[in-house]
Amino acid sequence: MIIFEYELMTLNSNIIFMSILFDWMSLLFMSFVLFISSMVIYYSEEYMFGDLNINRFIFLVFLFVMSMMFLIISPNLISILLGWDGLGLVSYCLVIYYQNNKSLNAGMLTALSNRIGDVGILMAVAWMMNYGSWNFIFYLDFMKEDFDMKIISYFVILSALTKSAQIPFSSWLPAAMSAPTPVSSLVHSSTLVTAGVYLMIRFNFCFSPNLMFVMLFISSLTMFMSGLGANFEFDLKKIIALSTLSQLGLMMSILFLGDYNLAFFHLLSHALFKALLFMCAGCMIHNLMNCQDIRYMGSLINFMPLTCTFFNISNFSLCGLPFLAGFYSKDLILEVFSMNYMNMFMYFIFYISIGLTVSYTFRLCYYSLFSVYNFYMLNNLSDQGKIMLKGMSGLILLVIFGGSMLSWMIFPTPYFICLPLSLKMMVIFCIMFGLWVGYEFSNFGYNHDLKSMNLLVISLFFSSMLNMSVLSTYLINYYFLKFSDFYYKNVDLGWLEYFGAQNLYNNITGTSKISQLLFNNSLKVYFILLVIFIMLLVI
Repeated sequence: MIIFEYELMTLNSNIIFMSILFDWMSLLFMSFVLFISSMVIYYSEEYMFGDLNINRFIFLVFLFVMSMMFLIISPNLISILLGWDGLGLVSYCLVIYYQNNKSLNAGMLTALSNRIGDVGILMAVAWMMNYGSWNFIFYLDFMKEDFDMKIISYFVILSALTKSAQIPFSSWLPAAMSAPTPVSSLVHSSTLVTAGVYLMIRFNFCFSPNLMFVMLFISSLTMFMSGLGANFEFDLKKIIALSTLSQLGLMMSILFLGDYNLAFFHLLSHALFKALLFMCAGCMIHNLMNCQDIRYMGSLINFMPLTCTFFNISNFSLCGLPFLAGFYSKDLILEVFSMNYMNMFMYFIFYISIGLTVSYTFRLCYYSLFSVYNFYMLNNLSDQGKIMLKGMSGLILLVIFGGSMLSWMIFPTPYFICLPLSLKMMVIFCIMFGLWVGYEFSNFGYNHDLKSMNLLVISLFFSSMLNMSVLSTYLINYYFLKFSDFYYKNVDLGWLEYFGAQNLYNNITGTSKISQLLFNNSLKVYFILLVIFIMLLVI
């Protein structure tokens, strides 16, 4: 581990310096972010072809990556705030890149949800004043029992919850799909949403056991809810976004179980296959003339074989198919979890979530790759995009071999897992069960069995993430906007207008006209005033 302290300026013996932390974790994560972002920027050259503002787009993506770099290499809360705020601001600019109402709403939801986290970091910065330095890395371990450190850890967890979109801040993640697909690929693999998990990994030494238990409950609930929601969703990008949320819940869960190395391992392997998954989805959307509804797709395997091959491999990796990147981290997490003595609720929710992952993945493949083609008959679908295919080919080898290489690099000694056969087979059983459920779901949607009202309501309830998207927008905004409308009409344009500006103006002009009459130097007026004055004196 190397910590650089670079002196920026000195003023009256006050030294302002920039700290940079290089250890195996930050360097490995940085190399992944830079590799994925380089592939994504190369891919955007063709995906964004014909866009008038493509230079602005590339600059924004570059700023996004640079903010992430700042966050990764900072052992200091102030410089972390710089990267953290940068991510929030640039993500807003990227989500509203296509300028329409839907993008604006999604952008505002994203920015305002992330602001809560930024405030959390600011409050943590204020509490760090008690320690005489903002380099949190020096205080985490031995100040663990300190009250101040507990408060700081609460604020940091609040920030991480908003950035990594855990319950109750989940609704911005699917909404942020309004951004162009290369941005989604970058956001969901290695930047914005992983920033929260990365911060948790850095801070994991200072969490108290009770706090970890509560957070384990929240993150596992997020994992389950997003897996369930993805099974009822029809938007291609939203399904992949919800799968990201599910994986983030898995990372957070294992982190709060106390194994931050495993969380970091899954973070990296997930970054690879999720970036590729989004790139393939972008390729499909690009070819289908910007159509994102999976019900219109189908038989794409016949038209776009290479893209669909990449899509399938990354989907298998997401499901944890043996010896692909996702398997090494996901299977290890589940088996380490089974080695722990945890309650039955957690056990069920972990394994059901794994089953749901396979279920929505199979449903997605069924709709987009194998089912009946439902788009225009006169189509021009093909694997023609050379640049997009090259960008995706750069990632495919790592999606296949990355997991094993990472497990050799990160863990000097392998984990020793000793489980009975029934627990060993539990993962395979859940995957098979998930496949069957996914197949049933696909037919369920196709045969239009949703005629009965109850099923339709349930389907809407789950696809809107347990109504969270409504609660976090309508509930928070509606009453304030209604009150402001009332205030504007009745107070601003009503009472204040009557007693304030306009009426005051009318009164002043009226009295000034009377005064003007008096001050016109008319002799008659003065004589009359004199007579009245004398009469008053006499009376």
